Amino acid sequence: MMGRSDFEKDERHTLYLEYLRIIADHRPPVFVMENVKGLLSATIEGKSAIARIVRDLSRPNTAIPDAPSDLTYRLYSLAEEDMADEEVDPRLFVVRAEEYGIPQARHRMFIVGIRSDLNVRPGVLKKMAAPTVQETIGSLPSIRSGLSKEKDSATAWLSELRAISSMNVRRQLNGATYAGEVARALDFRNLIEVKSPRAVSSARYPMRRPAHDVLRSLYDERLSVLTAHEARSHMASDLRRYLYAATFAQKTGRSPKLADFPESLLPEHRNVELGRSGKMFSDRFRVQLADHVSTTITSHISKDGHYFIHYDPAQCRSLTVREAARLQTFPDNYFFAGPRTAQYHQVGNAVPPQLAKQIAEIVAQVLDSIREDR
Repeated sequence: MMGRSDFEKDERHTLYLEYLRIIADHRPPVFVMENVKGLLSATIEGKSAIARIVRDLSRPNTAIPDAPSDLTYRLYSLAEEDMADEEVDPRLFVVRAEEYGIPQARHRMFIVGIRSDLNVRPGVLKKMAAPTVQETIGSLPSIRSGLSKEKDSATAWLSELRAISSMNVRRQLNGATYAGEVARALDFRNLIEVKSPRAVSSARYPMRRPAHDVLRSLYDERLSVLTAHEARSHMASDLRRYLYAATFAQKTGRSPKLADFPESLLPEHRNVELGRSGKMFSDRFRVQLADHVSTTITSHISKDGHYFIHYDPAQCRSLTVREAARLQTFPDNYFFAGPRTAQYHQVGNAVPPQLAKQIAEIVAQVLDSIREDR
């Protein structure tokens, strides 16, 4: 929303005023407001949107005329000790989830407000190393994607994948440093040795006891069935792109850009040349790297899965709902209702539960301090 040319005309950019009206009506001792990082660069009537929001949250009656004139708030960051004011660098409010144990590079703004008549200030989040994508989802059962435009079977799926070996990938990569390694991995003789799973879903629940506190909180030893672990089906052409992308990432340690793809695997898209030149959508196919945290899990995952490719070439697919949920730190016993598209939306639109828990603990400490003072 923030990057659109018609942003200032969009009524959603003033939705925070509805939140402000609730604050004005109920005078809470503490509030937490979350918003996207894009707000940092957004403008309203040519002025900084975040500066206006900070001002209005500090003094609600500047934006809500009937708000009590004595109602004011001190604003705090969850990531920095410093208190905010109208001249503060708004980057102060950005919380990078991966710095607090969340296996995902999710950057969002969180503003904590404490009513000015209260002599208390909130703590900050405690830094914690995050587990990698492989540590987070690697214990889930291996499954394969399906074929969407033709009759699906494990044999047909493998046949479509192995067709990549006839595309002369090495020649098309024009002597790139990674050409040899990637081409060898995609050679037919090597592909037939890959042990790919035959099933497109699994309800088997593998119990683990990981050392990481965040991962340990995801498991439930009472569970006997795993839900929401079913792979999407994809067109054969996309499957080969996924296979190439995951193999490329495995060999180079990075997700490929469109410029890294052989011509025979490029999508038939009008902007593909702009993507190859790096001007737009250059990372149209993005692999979630095994040894890193994931990129931001968003509701876009409900669309096509191109931005959320599994790191394992043998599985050749996008992430399942359950894998996306784990990267968001939903516990395995959390049930997502509705069709799969709706489930992806539920996962992508959420604040990571384990980050929310850490924030809630800070708010609870504030409330406890208020009670102790009375």
